Amino acid sequence: MKNVIFYVAALLCLFTSKIVAQETFEAKARIIADKIEQITKEEKDALKGEVDRVNENLEKGTISPEQADQQKIDFAQFRANNIERRTAAAQDELRKLVQEKVDGQVASEVVAEKGGFKISYNNNNKKKDTIPHSESRTTSQAVFAFGLNNLLTDGALAHSDYRIWGSHYYEYGFTLNTRLAKNHNLVHLTYGLSVQLNNLRSTNKRVFEVDGNQTNLVNPGIGMRDTRFKAINMVVPVHLEFDFTKPKMDGDKKIFKTHDSFRVGLGGYAGANLGNRQFTKYDNEAGNTVKSKEKGDFNVNDFVYGLSAYVGYGDVSLFAKYDLQPFFTDNAIDQNNISFGVRFDWN
Repeated sequence: MKNVIFYVAALLCLFTSKIVAQETFEAKARIIADKIEQITKEEKDALKGEVDRVNENLEKGTISPEQADQQKIDFAQFRANNIERRTAAAQDELRKLVQEKVDGQVASEVVAEKGGFKISYNNNNKKKDTIPHSESRTTSQAVFAFGLNNLLTDGALAHSDYRIWGSHYYEYGFTLNTRLAKNHNLVHLTYGLSVQLNNLRSTNKRVFEVDGNQTNLVNPGIGMRDTRFKAINMVVPVHLEFDFTKPKMDGDKKIFKTHDSFRVGLGGYAGANLGNRQFTKYDNEAGNTVKSKEKGDFNVNDFVYGLSAYVGYGDVSLFAKYDLQPFFTDNAIDQNNISFGVRFDWN
């Protein structure tokens, strides 16, 4: 069922963009996208290892909690900068590929439509009529976000069962950004597809235990070195974005660009839970460190929807999101996921 939801969501996102693309163009674009995805995965794995080492040093008492928090922030910023630096070449390749498509260097008949922007070609690669790429009302962005994650209990964060600095949020996605007015740059509609990773670390290193339709945090009865719970969601985010980037003049013609000034986005998201994992790490009687991973439903809601907002300058913004549905389906006390942090939208 969840696989079906995944593919349906992906297809909805593709059809929403109203793009009919040539097969060779898609193949080249997919290769570039794979490069960006691989770079992001490598940096994410590296960041995970660095954070794990910081947590180990914190448990050993060689650093203070304040030092641990600062090191995590420094590592996250370093990895985010690495992603931006390493993906720059791939993004240049993608822009060049799109420009080649606009210039009619892609063989066979193809018509592309994006928010009223049309280009048509014939079989001998000559342009029939084009609109310069800089005037396209729809642009695309790669999205990466990270920050803190937690559960509000009856609408409050006070006395949370989860560690504030130990519970993290990550998001990887792709958006399309459409300027709504033909001759004005303020209001845009953004929409796309994202994977959300909601991580929770409980206080006192407790674990989730399912008891019928209830999911409870319990003491495992053994000394845990670390416990972590991860819920993975696939969502379609939609935002109304206000971009204060001023148009530039090319002679007597206005050229509209995005992400060169202050931006504010208000909207929400809806999607499905793809799976849940519980990770534990402890020392057994022989003194060996044992790591385990448990997959399961854990009574987590199958469907997710919520509100989100961001404000920033250029490619970087601060974001917050809040799930309107309870994290667990039938728990006696409602708990709703909340996340906030830093977001990057790379054109």
